[in-house]
Amino acid sequence: MIEIAYAKVNLALHVRAKRPDGFHALESLFMFAEDGDVLHARAREDGGLTLVMDGPFGSLLDANDDNLVLRAARSLQMAAGVGRGADILLDKRLPVASGIGGGSADAAATLRLLARLWAIDLAQVDLQAMALSLGSDVPACLASVTQMVRGRGEVLEPQEPVGLAGRPLLLVNPRVGVSTADVFAGWDRIDRGALDASSMEALVQAGRNDLEAPARALAPVIGDILAALRGSQARLARMSGSGATCFALFDTTADMGLAADRLRRDHPGWWTMETRIRTV
Repeated sequence: MIEIAYAKVNLALHVRAKRPDGFHALESLFMFAEDGDVLHARAREDGGLTLVMDGPFGSLLDANDDNLVLRAARSLQMAAGVGRGADILLDKRLPVASGIGGGSADAAATLRLLARLWAIDLAQVDLQAMALSLGSDVPACLASVTQMVRGRGEVLEPQEPVGLAGRPLLLVNPRVGVSTADVFAGWDRIDRGALDASSMEALVQAGRNDLEAPARALAPVIGDILAALRGSQARLARMSGSGATCFALFDTTADMGLAADRLRRDHPGWWTMETRIRTV
């Protein structure tokens, strides 16, 4: 069986007040690309779990016990009392540590894939709680639909701002990884207000990514990417998550293609992906 781990993009990311548990409350509109990493799985009867990785970025990860794919597989296996195992192949097409939910999307796709492979009755398993135990972004990645995400990632509200569905989406990464912990450590701790995700125009005019400044301090090339994207026909260009991937939304596929061609010509070392916002 095969499952796509759809790339996650934070259309806006507002960091709010500190919670009693020490985490900062987040408000973010998550959207998902039509493309991402690809997982393949084959059932095995001895209960064993194996992971092999290939693809453009597969060599940058270790298939050890801490890998989120194997952690997700073990969690589902134990929670559902499944005696079967799986041989899993991860075709790693998204950059690592890039702010587009690669590891979280992989974990969520693993849960979806193995639930089908093992024919698990999902009424007997709390997938959302399991996903949150694996990481803050994993619950939203389970459905991989446009949604408002609040709290630590546990409060999800499906939302479809006017003018967003199916829009051409260009992802750009300088092949530079940044640490989420280091980016948060550099945040100035100023709560700049709530996120209005009611429409595309509200997101363009008032949305922001509060982690962009500290991420740019760690990886100044992020500023170069944003400048290049904002010099195109993009309706919106912004950094996703904690970086270093940036994205741009366009009105037409042709406008996106022209921008992508220019980037590949002027910056051949950057990774790009031409896709669209996923709709269900």
